[in-house]
Amino acid sequence: MSSPIDLPLLDVGDSADVPRSRSGNRSTPALSPSRAGDFKQCPLLYRFRAVDRLPEVSTEAQVKGTVVHAALEALYALPARDRVPTTARDLVDPAWDRVVAESPDIASLVPADDRPAFLDRARALVDGYYELEDPTHFDPESCEQRVEIALDDGTPLRGFIDRIDVAPNGMIRVVDYKTGRAPREFTESKALFQMKFYALMIMRMRGVVPAQLKLMYLADKQELTYAPDEGELLRFERMLSAIWKAILAAGETGDFRAKKGALCKWCDHRALCPEFGGTPPPYPGWPQAAAEQEETEL
Repeated sequence: MSSPIDLPLLDVGDSADVPRSRSGNRSTPALSPSRAGDFKQCPLLYRFRAVDRLPEVSTEAQVKGTVVHAALEALYALPARDRVPTTARDLVDPAWDRVVAESPDIASLVPADDRPAFLDRARALVDGYYELEDPTHFDPESCEQRVEIALDDGTPLRGFIDRIDVAPNGMIRVVDYKTGRAPREFTESKALFQMKFYALMIMRMRGVVPAQLKLMYLADKQELTYAPDEGELLRFERMLSAIWKAILAAGETGDFRAKKGALCKWCDHRALCPEFGGTPPPYPGWPQAAAEQEETEL
């Protein structure tokens, strides 16, 4: 990773957008960082998640990450002067309530007897955030920003950006919170893929290459930063277009091939995978037509 950029932030007093929910219509197929990564890893995994939409079991770590993101989202909805550590800690319990209200099944993943310790661990991650920066000194432009664009060749991109900071001179920083530890080389490339994805979207939406991509790892209080350039984002754009063309070709026939690899041991769908003696469910068809019909009826 490159060295950090000294990026001045918005002065306190500039208005910040209201943090946005991750809810919304996801019927129409589009590339997100996760789905693009799925197809690169295993086309059949992409099909199971994006086309069949087979259920997967959430982990406690994933739930904890969702709660921490919700607490930080609520934190930035407050005036800058109120974003102190004690307030942030107090936002964890309401964040849990909000997450469970949106997805009631999540409550069963954290038994009532274990919940105090679980919420303490979430508060510890929020505490870790304050060792990386002081949110009382700036206002972000937006938090939990839903972004959706189509590239010139029609490739649809969609995602949620944890935070966008814009300096008075117009420089843009894209920030993503991670509730795990700073990655080893293998997963670092995956994290950088996600950040380049968001940087490309911003470049196409605003005509400006973000000055800095910043990953904040709250568990071990580390930061990774990267300064992209236009040339590499254009190459990345071509790669995403190629991925989308391959997805459309597979979608026409349902021929999403399984690709065996090191990550198979953690896949929720091994029982349905031909590489492990399973049989996928009947192909439901590419969801584009159904999604367009649904949107027409709304």
